Amino acid sequence: MSKVRAGGQETNIQEVGAMAAGRGKDGEEKGSNRFEFTDKSLRGKRITPAAPGRRKFYWDTLLPGFALRVGDAISKERVGTLCLVTRIPGKKSSSARAIGVFPGETTLAGARDLARAMKADIRQGIDPKEKAAKQRREEERRRAETFSAVFEDYRVERLSRIKTGKAVVGDIGRHVIPKWGPRPIAEIRRADVKELRREIDKVAPRTSSLVLSYLKTFFSWATDEERIEANPAAGLRPLSSAVRRDRVMSDAEIRAFWRACDKLGGPFAQCFKFLLATAARRTEAGALRWEELDLEARLWTLPRARSKASQVHTVPLNAIAIDIIKARPKIGPFVFTSAGDHPLSGWSKSKRRLDLIVADEMRTIAAERGDEAAAIPQWGLHDLRRTAATNMSKLGVDRLTVSKVLGHAEGGVTKIYDRHSFDKEKRRALDMWGQRLQSIIDGKTDNVVSIAARR
Repeated sequence: MSKVRAGGQETNIQEVGAMAAGRGKDGEEKGSNRFEFTDKSLRGKRITPAAPGRRKFYWDTLLPGFALRVGDAISKERVGTLCLVTRIPGKKSSSARAIGVFPGETTLAGARDLARAMKADIRQGIDPKEKAAKQRREEERRRAETFSAVFEDYRVERLSRIKTGKAVVGDIGRHVIPKWGPRPIAEIRRADVKELRREIDKVAPRTSSLVLSYLKTFFSWATDEERIEANPAAGLRPLSSAVRRDRVMSDAEIRAFWRACDKLGGPFAQCFKFLLATAARRTEAGALRWEELDLEARLWTLPRARSKASQVHTVPLNAIAIDIIKARPKIGPFVFTSAGDHPLSGWSKSKRRLDLIVADEMRTIAAERGDEAAAIPQWGLHDLRRTAATNMSKLGVDRLTVSKVLGHAEGGVTKIYDRHSFDKEKRRALDMWGQRLQSIIDGKTDNVVSIAARR
């Protein structure tokens, strides 16, 4: 006798067919087996157990093929199994596909909706069982697509090819991976990004802005690669408390900063000073190598491979910069280092320590002048570079020379035809800035004479 598998067990096809027609297997009319399914009717007296070792079907009059399969024992906790009896595409005979135990695993309304969806799939030639298996596989893949896993692919494919990649990996590794690393990336919502932005902004507004920018680019890439459906960071802006990009330190702040570096001590403090004295980028000065320096010529030559502008950049060293370098011990290839074999790391931690000392020094300076102490506005290491450039402009240095000192990239015709190195102009500008910086440190800013005044 032919059999059909139903919910993992075999069911007699002839019995199923007979029940569907409203008859028992012996041909007797069984009209009571066909009625409109309701929660009340399925729990009522018309539902009776099948003969020992057998099973029987009750059929819903609202949805053809929707049935309740009952065994030889029923209870209030388990009446039977709701299922759909139909012919699956590619199969010669009908089969019963279990939907869920009633009551308990599923509601009647939910089971009927699922049965309708299964019938719709079958009409399109889709096997609901294969569809469900595919959905389970996709869900497993989705859960395996964690933020960390997808970001690692992004690091290899994109970040490893750009100079700023290490900085992006560092910030994401410190601020994002600890929170989102094991989470499926598809589950990260806009609210999650906003919460992370707010948390970082409380302690590091500038970093909050950078991390948001990095996440926007990363999620955009993930969207293009079809790893996620939408960018959860799209359209978000830095919070109002983020550090403005036009921050220039006052003379009092510069003096407090220098005193704070003296108290902080160590390679970070010396590198912080070097940034202000040379207007250098943190990433370039932080990885400064002894082989790049010519102390006799008072010159730092930054190779193309380390320059953000992808061009050789020379930095004349003023007296303050020379003194800072001479104070550093040669314990490895890097000038500013703790271990000798690698450049500094942990900038944020040292910056936070410095901020506390700077605040104390600002109060001390205010007391020395008989003024009331004012809170120092939030500032970042890049503001040291901007402060140096602004002071050079105040000294009469033209904008082109300041741009050359900063090592800004050139393009187009200027890059091809203008080969003037500006070494003399840069040296004069940095020497003048060094003199002014020293006077600020000493509290004698009136002694500085601008280039324009000297001509």
